[in-house]
Amino acid sequence: MLIGAMNHPARPLAEQIHWLAKSGFDFLDLTLEPPQAASWNIDARGIGRLLRSYNLQVVGHTAPFLPIASPVEDLRQAALAEFRRDVDVFQQVGARYMNVHPGTSPMHDRAFSVARNLETLGELVRYAGQAGIGIMIENMPGTFNNAEQLSELFNPLPKLGLHLDIGHANLMNPTNTTAEIIAAHGTRLRHVHCHDNRGGNLDLHLPLGAGNLNLAECLRVLKACGYDATITLEVFSSDLNHLIYSRNVLREVWDATPAVRPEQLSAR
Repeated sequence: MLIGAMNHPARPLAEQIHWLAKSGFDFLDLTLEPPQAASWNIDARGIGRLLRSYNLQVVGHTAPFLPIASPVEDLRQAALAEFRRDVDVFQQVGARYMNVHPGTSPMHDRAFSVARNLETLGELVRYAGQAGIGIMIENMPGTFNNAEQLSELFNPLPKLGLHLDIGHANLMNPTNTTAEIIAAHGTRLRHVHCHDNRGGNLDLHLPLGAGNLNLAECLRVLKACGYDATITLEVFSSDLNHLIYSRNVLREVWDATPAVRPEQLSAR
């Protein structure tokens, strides 16, 4: 299992890469967002060289505010253009996967929103595939956050991967949906985000242990499906010691956690 962290879009990217390497992280979860990491300004080849010099891997992350499902076609096309530019950047820095956040279409029913997501994702999967990059969708609270909701996107697009956010799975659901998502879509799993919260509808991105996320049970189900790849600590704190602490907690709990079958976890 590899542990990484995400760059803060408002801080100089190179400085954060230096810090990640010095602090013993395994990879950068590179989010392409302005002002400091905008896709149109970033020195992709230079960042790629810097990452390789530190032997840091990289996973691609895109801005969550892009209007992927907008009912205004010009806005959807603008989002698609940005996603394509992100693909080009991630190819140059050496990423194998890029995430996308599914969205909704205001004042339209769910069927319309799903159709708009599928239209954008279908075009993006084809474009990214030509660059050797896999597209994965991240489960989002309230809209695409359980197995059935995600099936609406996975079933029509067999090449679409899963980016599981176990913190999001803890929000706006009666119980954490990590187990049911893995049970239904574990073969699609490509990447994981990990952070804590207190349930409900507040996506707090707390350090591990500061909320009510049952980390050990979520890690059991990841191990049960054979996952042993990248986990990003998406902890939002001005004190980077919280990130290092969460890294140590994640490693300790992972090493101490046996695997169980997904259906066992979902029954608890």
